[in-house]
Amino acid sequence: MADDFELPQGAGMMENEDFGDTVFKVGEEKEIGKQGLKKLLVKEGEGWETPETGDEVEVHYTGTLLDDTKFDSSRDRGTPFKFKLGQGYFCPAFAIAVKTMKKDEKVLLTVKPQYGFGHQGREAIGNDVAVPPNATLMVDLELVSWKVVDEVTDDKKVLKKILKQGEGYERPNDGAVVKVKYTGKLEDGSIFEQKGSDEEPFEFMTGEEQVVDGLDRALMTMKKGEVASVSVAAEYGYQTEIKTDLAVVPPKSTLIYEVELVSFVKEKESWDMNTAEKIEAAGKKKEEGNALFKVGKYFRASKKYEKAAKYIEYDTSFSEEEKKQSKPLKVTCNLNNAACKLKLKDYTQAEKLCTKVLEIESQNVKALYRRAQAYIQTADLELAEMDIKKALEIDPNNRDVKLEYRALKEKQKEYNKKAAKFYGNMFARMSKLEELESGKSGSQKVETVNKEEGSDAMAVDGQSA
Repeated sequence: MADDFELPQGAGMMENEDFGDTVFKVGEEKEIGKQGLKKLLVKEGEGWETPETGDEVEVHYTGTLLDDTKFDSSRDRGTPFKFKLGQGYFCPAFAIAVKTMKKDEKVLLTVKPQYGFGHQGREAIGNDVAVPPNATLMVDLELVSWKVVDEVTDDKKVLKKILKQGEGYERPNDGAVVKVKYTGKLEDGSIFEQKGSDEEPFEFMTGEEQVVDGLDRALMTMKKGEVASVSVAAEYGYQTEIKTDLAVVPPKSTLIYEVELVSFVKEKESWDMNTAEKIEAAGKKKEEGNALFKVGKYFRASKKYEKAAKYIEYDTSFSEEEKKQSKPLKVTCNLNNAACKLKLKDYTQAEKLCTKVLEIESQNVKALYRRAQAYIQTADLELAEMDIKKALEIDPNNRDVKLEYRALKEKQKEYNKKAAKFYGNMFARMSKLEELESGKSGSQKVETVNKEEGSDAMAVDGQSA
């Protein structure tokens, strides 16, 4: 199989079907799906897990024609063949079959032409014999191993390939203290960073920008003892050039980290706290957010305020005294988070947070003011004016609100000018069209008169010519 198999029409559709529930016994042959690909189980595999799209798999295979002529074999080369599920296949049949196989499972596949070399066949290449057109193939296939590849971020800019499985099921959360060992490399293999050792792992708290964002996020998906290779695009790494003790990292580089999560201690979750602990934790997170906001770290500050608010969001189990304590804290956290969202230009979330506050305190001037700011940025000028007017009714001398009202009036003038220009142009175009239509109508009348005048009119036209 040195040459690529032809990718048949409809193979991608078949790849997306789910064949994992088909049960096989040794010696039993079944069709996989409805496309005519047959699988005979030769040896059962281990466990119950099977590879999924995106995973990197290693297989051994021997391919023969129906007359037992061997056309290719990884076993003869002594090295398993590696490929990634879901990124194009040198053989569609492999991708389809492998998704139904367990580790060390061996099968015999009957591969119809559309999943092999198709109607073209394949010419002899080197020591590999030719494959005739429309040939049905027999493939002895073994799943040697695979490495799970997880999409850490929805945009697939941070990918994690598990090299060694971890233990248990717990993973670090935001704020956990982790101990790790890692090596950071560029795509050309040059090392730019190394942290931690067997004797002294590198210890830090997640969510505190002590490592690049992509690595931070990946660590929060890992189990204790897990070893992984993490690919981090520039959006979650370094956008500009940086210099380390080991190398220069060019701007917008993709970073490759090999990381081991040695151990971790999770930050206590809210469901593990009593009500007094929740209020205390919320107060602490709020102060951490304030400190970050003061130095312009709005994204991290927002996360702190968000976490603080979550600790005390549900207060049904709180005593009346605890509710009194948590209410102003809840208001402050949501208001401060709204200020962060405005700085981050996330105006929709800023509006939602202010609305949350106003549901608790309908006369809160800061919430009305910040929501008006969000509305102005989203061009909801009428809603902005309503909030500002209400804020001024409550606090007529508030300087910030007055300034915002002036800004709103300027925005409205600007909007009205643009609207007037737009409608002016539109009416001008409409008038022009009416004139053209009127002109056409006049021409048609002249033409009618000329026709009615008969040969004399034609003569005049002839003399003019």
